[in-house]
Amino acid sequence: MAQTRSDIRNIAIIAHVDHGKTTLVDGMLKQAKVFRDSANVGERILDSNALERERGITILSKNTAVTWNDIKINIVDTPGHADFGGEVERVLNMVDGVLLLVDAVDGPMPQTRFVLRKALELGLRVIVVINKVDRTHARVEEVLNETFDLFIELGATDEQAEFPVVYAVGLDGYAGYTPDTVEDNLTPLFETILKEVPGPQIHPDDPTQLQVTTLEYDNYKGQIGVGRLVSGRIRRGMDVVRITPKGERTVGKIVYLFTYHNLSKQEVDEVLAGDILAFGGFEELGISDTIADPIVEQPLPPISIEEPTVRMTFGVNTSPFAGREGKSGWGTSRRLRQRLIEETRSNVALRVADGESPDRFVVSGRGELHLGILIETMRREGYEFEVSKPEVIYHTDPDTDETLEPIEEVYIEVADEMVGTVVELLGVRRGIMQDMRSQNGTTFLKYLVPTRGLLGFRAHFMRATSGLGQISSLFHGYDSMVGPIPRRQFGSLVAWEAGIAAQYAMTHTQQRGTFFIEPGAEVYEGMVIGEHIRPEDLAMNVTKTKQLSAIHTKYYGEELRLNPPRQMSLDDAIEFLSEDELLEVTPQSLRIRKRILNNEDRMKEQKRREKMIEGAG
Repeated sequence: MAQTRSDIRNIAIIAHVDHGKTTLVDGMLKQAKVFRDSANVGERILDSNALERERGITILSKNTAVTWNDIKINIVDTPGHADFGGEVERVLNMVDGVLLLVDAVDGPMPQTRFVLRKALELGLRVIVVINKVDRTHARVEEVLNETFDLFIELGATDEQAEFPVVYAVGLDGYAGYTPDTVEDNLTPLFETILKEVPGPQIHPDDPTQLQVTTLEYDNYKGQIGVGRLVSGRIRRGMDVVRITPKGERTVGKIVYLFTYHNLSKQEVDEVLAGDILAFGGFEELGISDTIADPIVEQPLPPISIEEPTVRMTFGVNTSPFAGREGKSGWGTSRRLRQRLIEETRSNVALRVADGESPDRFVVSGRGELHLGILIETMRREGYEFEVSKPEVIYHTDPDTDETLEPIEEVYIEVADEMVGTVVELLGVRRGIMQDMRSQNGTTFLKYLVPTRGLLGFRAHFMRATSGLGQISSLFHGYDSMVGPIPRRQFGSLVAWEAGIAAQYAMTHTQQRGTFFIEPGAEVYEGMVIGEHIRPEDLAMNVTKTKQLSAIHTKYYGEELRLNPPRQMSLDDAIEFLSEDELLEVTPQSLRIRKRILNNEDRMKEQKRREKMIEGAG
């Protein structure tokens, strides 16, 4: 018989990117007296990952817990970007309610729609927190109405549509029941959580059952699984069975058992159903695995995850500089394959398949950012490898055999005077405008754009808007192919021979384009050293030095200045790649290169392809 635990609440915080989730959690931790009053704990406490702090976004979901009026509140901070939706889909299975943060100026945004839809599908209780009500152009009533409309549009039940509302200034740790009566603490928010979010429904007398929703790794304790105990109770030293979604069974023992309290795990002897816990004892664990009493026969229903839409090929580094900068032995196909397979165990939205050769692997994810974060994580761990240009994953209509391509909903905020430029950019990429509105000098655009058209688009968009525009996208569905989309406008500058880049050669050839390297950089034949000013590629010698002689030329004493190189981030480099190029990734460097390094061989291959295209025409 089901019972309700009244001494515990399980909630997740969901929102669009940069609407203040992690900052609000900071305030909740501080006001629940997690820290001493004198402690200097900084900001975005839960964003402990270096990449999260650098990019200002949450990538991995985090667990913490606070105690308020003797009731334990388990809090899960989730990513706001749709590319990490796999994280959101998993952790929502652990909770009974969510705090939906909505910016008082921006209103509901693309990822707001995505995460709210998942919460409503699971029947969770939603508390709407309208955050940043102190902003100059806050439009609280309009945002509340827009949020209500979104609930109805996503098919909320009558009960879900009657959602409680809290108004907050997350950065200062203030909250209130109306925008005009915001208190100087978060008490109204805590009270609303305790009142509106139901305690977990449990079956204390049934056999132990728990579903693994998150994986961690401890250097001393090994693989750690995290999940909510659905029924029964679990004790340290207890004999249990691990059941995979396919029904495979492995007998094991609970060696370590923890619950969350404040910012740390607390080792405990026993956990009752309804609580979120972490455990160790199995060498191998996977997302959706069921940990249960040995008498249990069937696993819990697996967590459903949306399919990936973009893929890249990861391969062993084959450049002339291979083996110089990565950790010794970490660039082999065996080690690379092992690392990618391990990633799929915790990164459930990721897929890894064997490529055309033993040293190539096809990695599929939810978007460029999803795969970019994996690449950056691996290079920081010491791996070196090469990746190809991202490409979309097509589907075939089973009824008509028609090829379908993924379509994205794109939401853009841009200054009014830049709208024409953005409309032109998206028009070329087959975008179809769905909505357009202007407010306080900012125009909000909504488009449907093929995922093909968005590959490499963000860099062009940021340059066109001088870095002031905001763009976010959300998977819309699959639809018919919309025709050809223009490729990169400019070709590459390619190193003609190996050597050290010389300032003399670079200064006298810089009118050919923009360099990615500085004088003194070591280059190899076939390495991309810059962007050409014309559509075709240009091979050039940047290692040439000035001939030393006593004869003075007309250039003697003339001061020639070399323009500074374009600094290419990982995202920039991925977006720059063309089909015949690869990105060499090492812990120290990012180098774009041609697939065929030898200049003569590459030109022969290009002529062969041109003849094939002429013959096909």
